Amino acid sequence: MSTTPSLFPPEPPQPGAVLLPGPDATPNRTASQPPHGPEATEVDRRVRPDGPPVTARVQRTKPAPTPTTEEAPEAFEPRGAADGKLVGIARLAAVSPLAREKRDTEYYLLPVRSILNRCDSPRMPFEWTINPYRGCEFGCRYCYARYTHEFMELEPSEFSTKIFAKENAGRLMARDLKAHLAALTAGGGQAEHIALGTATDPYQPAERDFGVTRAILEQLGKREGLSLSITTKSDQVVRDLDLLRRIHERSTLTINLSIITTRPRLARLLEPRAPRPDLRFAAIRKLREAGLHAGVFAMPVLPGLTDREADLDALARAARDARAEWLVGGVLWLMPSSRAQFLPFIEARFPKLARGYRKWYSRNAYAPQHYREEIALRVSAIRARYGLGARPSCSSTARPGPAPAPPQPTPAAQLSLALPAA
Repeated sequence: MSTTPSLFPPEPPQPGAVLLPGPDATPNRTASQPPHGPEATEVDRRVRPDGPPVTARVQRTKPAPTPTTEEAPEAFEPRGAADGKLVGIARLAAVSPLAREKRDTEYYLLPVRSILNRCDSPRMPFEWTINPYRGCEFGCRYCYARYTHEFMELEPSEFSTKIFAKENAGRLMARDLKAHLAALTAGGGQAEHIALGTATDPYQPAERDFGVTRAILEQLGKREGLSLSITTKSDQVVRDLDLLRRIHERSTLTINLSIITTRPRLARLLEPRAPRPDLRFAAIRKLREAGLHAGVFAMPVLPGLTDREADLDALARAARDARAEWLVGGVLWLMPSSRAQFLPFIEARFPKLARGYRKWYSRNAYAPQHYREEIALRVSAIRARYGLGARPSCSSTARPGPAPAPPQPTPAAQLSLALPAA
C-alpha cells in the first residue's frame, strides 16, 4: 500500500518529510481552548399554557442576518426590525422554555411553525431539508453549521451547548408532508429529495430524551413515493430499524454515516461527543444486514490530519468491510463563524499545521482548487480500489451533482502541492 504523506504542509515546510505524526502520535494537549465570548445572559420568565412558569436562559449577541431557509448560508437578508425587536427564529428561541440541563448543556423546546424547509442553495444536491434540532451536542470542531445559532441571537460557540428540540414535530411533519405532496400532485411533478440531518445531527444525544427524529420518521413511514436521505455520526440510527425498513419499503431511502477517520484518538479530539468510528462502521453493517442502503460520508477531509493516502485507504477499507455501498469525500470548508472556532483549535492542538491553515483559510472558505482536485483524484482512486460507489445509490430524484473524477493511480511520492513561503 502506498505511504503517500499528507498534501498539506506543516510550518515550516520540510521537503520530502512526512507531514503528520503517525497514527499513534499524540497531539499537543498543553494549550487550552480559547475562552468563549463575554457573557450577556438574559433570564426570561415564560408561562406555558399547560404548566407553571419556566425559566429560559438565552444569551444575546449582536444582530445577525437570517437566511431564507435554515440551511442556505449564501442566501442572507437583514432580519432585525427597525425598533430592535426580535423577529423570526430569534423571537421563537427567546420564548423557548428550558427543558433540562445536563453536564454543561442546556436543552430548550423550540416552538417552530414547520419541520420541512425548502433549500434554495444551488450547490446543495437536495430540494428540501429536515433538521429535528437546532444546535448539535457532538461539538465537531470543524462544523460548518455553527452560523445557524447567530440567527437566534446566540454565539456560534454555543452551538454545542444550547440545543433546541423542535416541539410538536410529528404533527407538524404530517401537515407539511400533506401540503408538500398535494403541491407535487397538482403540478404533476416528481418527488423532490428530502435530506434529514443537513445542519444538525438527527441522532445526537438529545434524541434519546426528546425523540424528535423518531416522531418525524413515523410520519415519513406513512407516506409512499418519497425520496429521502439521512445523514448522521451516530450508531443510534439502528434504534429505528423498524421505521427505516417501513420507509424503505414505500420510498427511496439512503443512509449516510459521517466518518472522517478510523483513528479513535484523533476522532475524539475532532468530534468530542460523537460515537467512536468503529461504532459507526458497526451501524453501517447492521443497516446493510437489514436490507437498507448505507454508505460513508468522509467529509470533511482535513488538510494535514486526515488527507494522507494511508488514512483514506484505511477509511475505505473499513467502509468496504462494513458493506458500505459508497464513499463520498470532500475537503474542509469554513464559514466565518466556524473559522473562528476551528483555527484557534488547530493552533492549540496542532501548531505545526497552523501556518498552512492560516494561509489557506484566513480569508477564504475553501482550500485552493489544486488541492481539492488532488484530493478528489486520491479519493476516487481509493474508492475504485475497494469497489465503492461514488455517490448514494438510491438518490435517483436528487439533483444531479458533478460526475466523479475517473480513478487515477496515486503516486507514492509526495505530491507537489506545497504552499509558497509567506
